[in-house]
Amino acid sequence: MFNVFKLRTAMFIAGLVSILFFSCGGSGGDDDSIPTLNTPTNLVLTATINGADPSNPTGNGSGIVTFNFSADNATLYKISLGNGEIKETTSNTLSYTYVGAGVQTYKIYVSAYKGDKFITKDVTITIKINSTLLWYDEFNGTGAPDASKWGYDIGNSGWGNNELQYYTNRTSNVIVEGGFLKITAKKESYQGAEYTSTRLLTKGKFSFTYGKVEVRAKLPSGRGTWPAIWMLGDNITTVNWPACGEIDIMEYVGYQPNVVHSAIHTTSSSGNTVNHKSYDLTTAEEDFHVYGIEWTSTEIRFYVDETLHYTYKPTTYNEATWPFTKNQFLILNLAVGGNWGGAQGVDDSIFPQQFIIDYVRVYQ
Repeated sequence: MFNVFKLRTAMFIAGLVSILFFSCGGSGGDDDSIPTLNTPTNLVLTATINGADPSNPTGNGSGIVTFNFSADNATLYKISLGNGEIKETTSNTLSYTYVGAGVQTYKIYVSAYKGDKFITKDVTITIKINSTLLWYDEFNGTGAPDASKWGYDIGNSGWGNNELQYYTNRTSNVIVEGGFLKITAKKESYQGAEYTSTRLLTKGKFSFTYGKVEVRAKLPSGRGTWPAIWMLGDNITTVNWPACGEIDIMEYVGYQPNVVHSAIHTTSSSGNTVNHKSYDLTTAEEDFHVYGIEWTSTEIRFYVDETLHYTYKPTTYNEATWPFTKNQFLILNLAVGGNWGGAQGVDDSIFPQQFIIDYVRVYQ
């Protein structure tokens, strides 16, 4: 919130294949320097999705696919699995388990080699992958949040955004009761600040790479409130922000009612990032809604109540645009004021305000 699961395009895969597969020699071409080697021929490729039948063409959700391939005169096969992984085998079969969640489509390339001669064939598969609940908090207890799952950022440093609150771990600012986590922002003088609130995070307790996050929450209202559901890379302490990467699942500024925001921050664009989308949500303050992402090896998709409203998929993958290959941890907070939340001032008459979370679930 600093100011403000695998699918590549065919073009990208084709480029990857050309680099990794074709660099050893031209497909089907003659090489006078090695006259004794013949290019493989008659490459046959089939893909069998585990549990697939006419009523379930995408399979049983296990993500298991068996590839069978053969070619005359071939001694080695290289398989690009469509998700960034490449396998080599001298066998005529490969069984592979895809991970992630939902229905995914992959374009598979198999190259049959003898020496530096090869031929290539491709097949596109669409498979169902059942997700597994990896981590969750349903907030069914009473009192302080579960210390095995959540820690706190404490203080009033402004947190890079000139925020006005002092973040505490007091029960007056954060409590679990009635099946909900309640973060309360208050107007009060405390430790040199004029407002108090809470920022919870799973840093050092839970982090993950790739998966699906769902948070069911009801947002506060009023000018000056700035609640957020977001993520930061575990490596923030070594590479700093924004090199660690930031995923803003949901942000909301009270002076702009009924519009929620999602954003990505990297070294290629941070702060007032261009990687940002807004979503009109007329009952953001009155009702609970589910805010989520699906994070794969090639893109991050943002959802509100299962409606896709933004996809971040850079045209080029490097550390500047895609630091999202490492673990990230979760953050829940309610800020007061700040560069964005306080852009139109703070209405002191609105306090106290609550950011209420029903559950946080992470699938993989």
